[in-house]
Amino acid sequence: MREIDLKNFKIRTDLITESVCNFKKEEVEEGIWVSMVSLDEEKAETCFKKPGTYTTIEFTDITDMDNFIRVKNVLKSHLKSFIKGEKTLLIGLGNQKSTPDILGPKTIDEIVVTSYLEAFGPLEEGFSSTAIFKPGVTGETGLETSQVLKSIVESFKPKQVIVIDALASKSLERVCKTIQITDTGIEPGSGVGNKRTEISSNTLGVPTLAIGIPTVVDAVSVVSDTITYLMKQYSFQKTFLKTKKSRLVPSSQMNYLKEEVEITREDKEKVLGMLGALEEEEVKELFTEVLTPIGYNLMVTPKEIDFTVDKLAHLLATSLNEILHPKLEGKKE
Repeated sequence: MREIDLKNFKIRTDLITESVCNFKKEEVEEGIWVSMVSLDEEKAETCFKKPGTYTTIEFTDITDMDNFIRVKNVLKSHLKSFIKGEKTLLIGLGNQKSTPDILGPKTIDEIVVTSYLEAFGPLEEGFSSTAIFKPGVTGETGLETSQVLKSIVESFKPKQVIVIDALASKSLERVCKTIQITDTGIEPGSGVGNKRTEISSNTLGVPTLAIGIPTVVDAVSVVSDTITYLMKQYSFQKTFLKTKKSRLVPSSQMNYLKEEVEITREDKEKVLGMLGALEEEEVKELFTEVLTPIGYNLMVTPKEIDFTVDKLAHLLATSLNEILHPKLEGKKE
């Protein structure tokens, strides 16, 4: 087997909110941060993204019922502007043998399928026609996913396609805590440098919605973020620990990320030396040059990824089921 040269595989982010983009409309709904971006051709070129509409939902937790319901309500309110209760094909992208990449297939497993019932007569009111498919990955099947899906779309003739996939982030804070919805489709594997043919309305011929959640981050981002946290913690201790308030709070309970602290260039150079004189993007470029040629720019996922992916898949599936099949809305989790 030939050796693969990895140095040309540049890790990037799948998230519009992490791109250089100044066209965001931001708001907070039920304590959850939501960003909306609409890009025309000119704006899309500036952001290095495809023209279309992007909605990003960021949250801190969905492991308890209260937070789960709050995030679900916000997610549903934004999905409804994209999804119509018509004949729908739902696609779960991802490798089912890799936990961080199994979000799509796991979500699809919980979708209520109804299209086969139409052979026995009209569907009950409150349900729409739905079908699902898990295409696997090209490395397993040897087939280009977009071509397989195109054949299925031509046969099933859905009014809309919904694609669910795991994404890559370049920020530790967004891993498993961000949902991106876009009508531009998706390019499978692009976040980890293994870009395949896009799956979109352009390739499938029907409106295509992509829903993704980042489950991995590259080693360069981990190291870079750690340096940022180091400086925030240093600046926090230098200022906050001198106040009277600090005497009442154990240091182990102080979350310096929630405090407004100023990180000066002088402090950065004092703590980090020459590295402190570099801007954030320059630091990432440096670490990329160090780790990528030797194959150590690894993709990293949280240790509790099994539990987290189950929760996230259930969140997406429940939201989609209640939109596509309104009669299910209000049922117990």
